[in-house]
Amino acid sequence: MWKGVKMKVLVLNCGSSSIKYQLLDMANESVITKGLVERIGLNGSRLKYQVGDAQYVVEQDIAGHSAGIALVLDILCKGPHKVIKSLNEIDVVGHRVTHGGELFKETVKVDAEVIEGIKKCISIAPLHNPANLAGIETCMKLIPKTPQIAVFDTAFHQQMPQKAFMYGLPYDLYKKYGIRRYGFHGTSHRYVTERTAELMGKKAEDLKLVICHLGNGASVTAVKNGHSVDTSMGFTPLDGLIMGTRCGEIDPALVGFIMEHEDMTVKQVMRYLNGQSGVLGLSGISSDFRDVEDEAIKGDERAEMAIDAFAYQVEKFIGSYVMIMDGIDALVFTAGVGENSPYVRNKVCTNLSHWGTKLDKERNEHGDKPRKISTDDSKVAIYIVPTNEELMIARECKRLLGK
Repeated sequence: MWKGVKMKVLVLNCGSSSIKYQLLDMANESVITKGLVERIGLNGSRLKYQVGDAQYVVEQDIAGHSAGIALVLDILCKGPHKVIKSLNEIDVVGHRVTHGGELFKETVKVDAEVIEGIKKCISIAPLHNPANLAGIETCMKLIPKTPQIAVFDTAFHQQMPQKAFMYGLPYDLYKKYGIRRYGFHGTSHRYVTERTAELMGKKAEDLKLVICHLGNGASVTAVKNGHSVDTSMGFTPLDGLIMGTRCGEIDPALVGFIMEHEDMTVKQVMRYLNGQSGVLGLSGISSDFRDVEDEAIKGDERAEMAIDAFAYQVEKFIGSYVMIMDGIDALVFTAGVGENSPYVRNKVCTNLSHWGTKLDKERNEHGDKPRKISTDDSKVAIYIVPTNEELMIARECKRLLGK
């Protein structure tokens, strides 16, 4: 479906102080080069990039996203490691945009109206959308004749039914500010949906999947007939599961309680919930699941408690999503923790046997990815499917331009 047509797609993922990128050849969906600009605007800024198996580093001051993207474009077509003769070889640039609100339900070609729409969503994604927008506007200046495509992390969840996305707040708040559940990691969930269906030899439209995107940021999504019908993240990525540094779902009254008893402002308590909570706050060790898992295996009680609490929440969302979909065909693990931690996967799957779900210990511990890790007689298949958001964005660019 996707291969065979010549097209070079540059995929950009602009964070607050970083730019991840890949240049892909969509004739065979291969990665020509990829890299990371990090510590933008800070001391020690640099570009790390890879061509084939070789890795290179450019250390220099990178004052802002414009300078970072200019450096990336120079590296692509100039110097000893160039991979294209000129920027004219880039057919399209695909941008990851975190929040599209209710304005953007699908991938769009960027124009002035789209830019204004992304700006309107800054109020509900103040940490992410400004950086995403900076990447788009910089590319429009530096390579003005190249189409720019915006792929929204929230778009995959826009077909959720209203009963799934509404909060129990006065309806006026929804109408005035768009306060509702949006969900995130949508690009990942969509890619994993399509890849899982391919591995199962079925159409996504015929499957009921629960996808566990488990990493430092984590979400669980119910996918029925190829569409997201519910997801754990909400108005912001703070909602849902306990994560690396995010608290996940809590009693809303705790915000006021913490502010009063810890003498915090609104901004301070939000930083506290986003940056000092989750697995880091529970374990007191690290926000990196690998570090916490290592200590849990050694017998550290707080580390084990943190992992147990995380796995328990994942189980709760899986169970609720099986109920709302009236069944499940496959449970899928993806992202850093989901793909690489047999320990966490085992904990999550421990209490799922009442559905006839059986985890194969050997398959869970060993093997290449992607792979099936359930037993042959398991009524529900369990898979590890590595996510590939960059490829999904490139495919979206190709699909949109193909219209």
